[in-house]
Amino acid sequence: MKISTSSGFMALACATMLALGACSPLGVATGAGATVGIAAAGEGGISGAATDVRIRTQINESWFRHDVDMFRKVGLTVDQGRVLLTGIVQNPDHRVEAVRLVWQVEGVKQVINEIRVDESAGFVSYANDAWISANMRTSMTFDRNILSINYSIDTVDGTVYIMGVARDQAELDRVIALAKNIRGVKQVVSYAKMLGEPIVSQAGQQ
Repeated sequence: MKISTSSGFMALACATMLALGACSPLGVATGAGATVGIAAAGEGGISGAATDVRIRTQINESWFRHDVDMFRKVGLTVDQGRVLLTGIVQNPDHRVEAVRLVWQVEGVKQVINEIRVDESAGFVSYANDAWISANMRTSMTFDRNILSINYSIDTVDGTVYIMGVARDQAELDRVIALAKNIRGVKQVVSYAKMLGEPIVSQAGQQ
């Protein structure tokens, strides 16, 4: 089937994810709106948040058209044009193609590739990762010293990836400490930037 519009892609993508038990009928729209609301409170503002949503949508559409299996296994976080890729794939070519397709999207400044190639990924691992991420988000939300809306959390095989903007080093250290104290966490990797820290563009690099 040929998909001619982004709306058509989103409908078909969600239908695919529904079959996999990973999407709700309102999930796509709600997720996009939430992204704008969260990022608008941070450093990028409304226009930066809208750009990140556009980048995310175009990357997902490109991945979905290229390979549905890759689309559902690779995680994606976009923050001020910085793109963090996570997930576990069984086909090494998916890791290479995911990065190549990201660089084709206008507005991408950096690509951080944390996609792993591993034959052992399964449902139990995904469930544990989801549990860790949920606990991490809850812990940050109830910590008065952390502005949780400035952070994105992704967990892959027990490794917690932190993305976003930290108000200062003390806040970031607190976020990292929370992650390390969650049961099942093997490693914590932070790609959060400090408030006001410039983003060095890597556009054009592969």
